Amino acid sequence: MACFAHIISDGRTLKYNGEGAGWNTFAYSPSYTKNKCDEFTELPPVATESSCGRPLGLRFHTKSGDLYIADAYMGLMRVGANGGEATVLATEAGGAPLRFTNGVDIDQVTGDVYFTDGSKTYTRAQHQMVTTSGDSTGRVMKYDPRTNQVTVLQSGVTYPNGIAISADRTHLIVALTGPCKLMKYWIRGPKANTSEPFADLPGYPDNVRPDGKGGYWMALHREKYELPFGLDRHQLAIRIGDGGEKLQEMKGPKNVRPTEVVEREDDKIYLGSVALSYVAIIGT
Repeated sequence: MACFAHIISDGRTLKYNGEGAGWNTFAYSPSYTKNKCDEFTELPPVATESSCGRPLGLRFHTKSGDLYIADAYMGLMRVGANGGEATVLATEAGGAPLRFTNGVDIDQVTGDVYFTDGSKTYTRAQHQMVTTSGDSTGRVMKYDPRTNQVTVLQSGVTYPNGIAISADRTHLIVALTGPCKLMKYWIRGPKANTSEPFADLPGYPDNVRPDGKGGYWMALHREKYELPFGLDRHQLAIRIGDGGEKLQEMKGPKNVRPTEVVEREDDKIYLGSVALSYVAIIGT
């Protein structure tokens, strides 16, 4: 399904309809109300996001057209191909509530949905505490759309954020924001249900996206050792190969701090950020 969707801080998911038509609301949580939640409210987003929702991860299931949404406060949600009010699928896993639902990806063959919970202790509004405290209560989970059951694949993970399934569907790549690392979790084969380090990163990763060539793009919100003075440029993103090696890096102004990097079929790279009011498009 060809669709360009983007999330914003008032709890909505927007759809891009081209240069002429621009953006319109595509999906929203069951508790979203325009008067309380829209971007023109006088309250800052952090004051309303626990009731309005705060989507952090999006993935389309190509066969059904359904969009799965990882919402930091609402949990795992799904909305049909025509958009509208999303249905909440999961708010807890393994007897513990989802406090910081974060990244999501889908096995396009089986329909299984893989997603992360950044912490069992802190919410998204307290995300800096997840990093500074070294909190290791995060989880990697699977949602089975046939049974509506959620399974905890691995617990005790340090700040799991973005997640992506490999091209051969044998493993997951999970961004660990605090440690500035990538973790590989095997879902098939002789190593199934085990994890191992995959790559060290020069910055704090957010979302992970396949690059269409067997590797992955990682958005880097900021560098691990960023100097407060000096050059007004830093690493925005990095592309990692299927063996964990660095293939490409992208640098830009320090005021651009991406949380999402997507390379689409048109050979353009799209950058999104929680700190900017636009989506950047870069030609390759």
